[in-house]
Amino acid sequence: NSSYQLSSVPLQILFYVNGIYYIFYFLATLAMIVYKGEVFSYPDDFLAPDLALLFIMAILEVLRLYLGSKGNLTEEEAPLGLSLVITVGSVILSVYFLVWQTYVLKADVIINAVLLFTYGLESVLKVVAIAAFVS
Repeated sequence: NSSYQLSSVPLQILFYVNGIYYIFYFLATLAMIVYKGEVFSYPDDFLAPDLALLFIMAILEVLRLYLGSKGNLTEEEAPLGLSLVITVGSVILSVYFLVWQTYVLKADVIINAVLLFTYGLESVLKVVAIAAFVS
């Protein structure tokens, strides 16, 4: 059985693309939070939590992509499964920035929709890869 390659190439490519996209996402969201702070009367009580959640999301994203990539390349279901669990947290934070943050701009909607789409696609490929590793 060791002669077969079980790791998913499309999943690995998606991890790479998602990593690049998240850098753009993080910088764009950070810029928009700064912009909203300058242009709108952003309540001070909400600026810090929005920034904190963005940084927590960035940490989760690094961990998520690292574990997912490692699990896929080593064909181990545990890191890949953990990455899938972390994805749930990332999805919740993305939905926060899409729906519940203080001010939601059209740009927020677009970049979060793209991020949620990649999370969904990645999750499906992770489940398929885990199923291949376990069988």
